[in-house]
Parts: sequence; C-alpha cells; structure tokens
Amino acid sequence: MSAGANLSVTDMRRAARHPVDFPVIVEHFAHGDLELHVSNLSAHGFMVDDASGNLNRGDRVIIRLPIVGRIEAYLIWIHEERAGFQFERIIRIDDFVDIIDALQPNPRLRRKR
Repeated sequence: MSAGANLSVTDMRRAARHPVDFPVIVEHFAHGDLELHVSNLSAHGFMVDDASGNLNRGDRVIIRLPIVGRIEAYLIWIHEERAGFQFERIIRIDDFVDIIDALQPNPRLRRKR
C-alpha cells in the first residue's frame, strides 16, 4: 500500500510562479519544526531551495503564510537541495495577490499580472 499523499488537485507545475525570499519555519508531522527557505510561490504550491535530508516525497507540512495563515502542503518532488510542495487547497487569486504583495513589497521585482 502506498503511503504517499492522495491529492485532489492535479499537477499544476505550469502555474505562474512568483519569486520570493521567504524564510519560514514549517511544522513537519514527524520531525517537528523545520527551517526552510521558500524561493517561489504559486496559488497551488511553493518551492524551497534548502531541502534537508529529513524530507521525503509525500511528507506533509504546515506552513504559515501572510493573509491565509496556516495551510497544509504535501511534498511532491525533491531533487538535491530543491523541493516542491503542493497546497492541500488552491489559494484564492485575490488572497494570492495580497500574499505576493506582502512577501515581495518591491513592485519592480514582482511579475506582471
């Protein structure tokens, strides 16, 4: 029997990603609090660029984001130091825009919408 996550949202890797510089402490269900660095974010998930050896495909974490607060995410892929997580639910577009504005206050660094 597979222990991986059964997600209702299909693979959305082509979703618009926004570069961010967001150090965060996530709650891992087995390893407790982990310090990670989110390097890009979409309404469907996020990528970290400093994944530790403690992470495996299918792991669940809870991340705290501005505007939406705590949201659960599942580790979908991991390669060397990078890892991609998919949110348990899609973030509403108006909330997502507000999150990007909060995480990337410099308008010159934001992607065009």
